[in-house]
Amino acid sequence: MSHASSKDLSVPAVIETRRLRLAALSADDAPALQRVTDDPAITAMIHFLASPFTLADAEALIAANSSGRDRFMGIFGRAPDVADGLVGIVGVHLREATDIEIGYWIARTRHGRGIAAEAVCAVLDWLTAHWPERRIVAECRRENIASWRLLEKLGFRPSGAAGSRPGRQLLTLA
Repeated sequence: MSHASSKDLSVPAVIETRRLRLAALSADDAPALQRVTDDPAITAMIHFLASPFTLADAEALIAANSSGRDRFMGIFGRAPDVADGLVGIVGVHLREATDIEIGYWIARTRHGRGIAAEAVCAVLDWLTAHWPERRIVAECRRENIASWRLLEKLGFRPSGAAGSRPGRQLLTLA
């Protein structure tokens, strides 16, 4: 496995798990991204998502993949208990000179099936293999209990620092 440039996230990657396929979103995924994301429960938690989340918003988010600083990977089901098609997103973002931030959202109709845990764990493995010199971080509101617990389950620990967004705490992968 070759190591990616530490300067950008443009490395194309397809990550497969037992039930999921994660891949960079393409223009063809915009309608599905709009359907998954246009949910007030999602847009209220993620500061850069518009509400309502339109097809134009989906297209703009996908275009961000070309910057090399952000990578939005679609979570596609490949097992009957998950469903076919796009079921969520994992985003990875270069922060500072030493950090990569990870975030995610799952379609509300797919909550409680372990999709986020499986997808985020696979992306963390990919990140640590390709960017071992970088610290992996996440920001989360403490009252977002499900997400906070998932991050802790995956090895993140509160750093004691506030996140860069209001009301969030910074967690680091231990």
